[in-house]
Amino acid sequence: MLRISKVFLVCFVVLFISTLFIVPGTVFADEITDSIEEAMAYYKENNYVEASSSLDYASQLIRQKRSGKLEAFLPEPLAGWSAEDVKSQAAGPGYLGGMISAKRKYKKDKSSVTMEIITDSPTLQSMVMLFSNPAYASADGGKLTKIKRQKAIVKYKPSKKNGEINIVVAKQYLVSVKGRNVNKDDLVDYASAIDYKKLKKF
Repeated sequence: MLRISKVFLVCFVVLFISTLFIVPGTVFADEITDSIEEAMAYYKENNYVEASSSLDYASQLIRQKRSGKLEAFLPEPLAGWSAEDVKSQAAGPGYLGGMISAKRKYKKDKSSVTMEIITDSPTLQSMVMLFSNPAYASADGGKLTKIKRQKAIVKYKPSKKNGEINIVVAKQYLVSVKGRNVNKDDLVDYASAIDYKKLKKF
């Protein structure tokens, strides 16, 4: 009985979430709604194994849509820089905790910067703990500061011109900016190029 209730609850939750990705005023079927409807059909047939499988597939597609939408938050290259195509990833629940991410690499001569936005990852919880305790944040050379009103941990080695900036947004997203052969200002400029207000509402 408990298992049946759980499957029904998951069906309801996934169906609700999927409506967030339907364009208002447009009626159409896609793989997500098809999989959810398929799961409901299996559920009514008391085939809970197939119902769960269809829901897992729909859930994975929803994660892929989320990762694709994260790509829009990664900025265009700054003046004088070039950028590679954005790479997004949506891991299943059994791998990396179901991590969703979008990554982009920027280049200028011998300098390179890699920006990544991560959510639904165990790594995020570890970073939240670091930000809650300044002593931990500075333990390995990091400095706690603010960038566009967001708390940030900045690590930079002038001798090697390497560094990174980590920012936790609304306790849901980790913004990572890593650079090689760069000035500290380059890292800060890229970290400042994200629209954090919109990211909080995503």
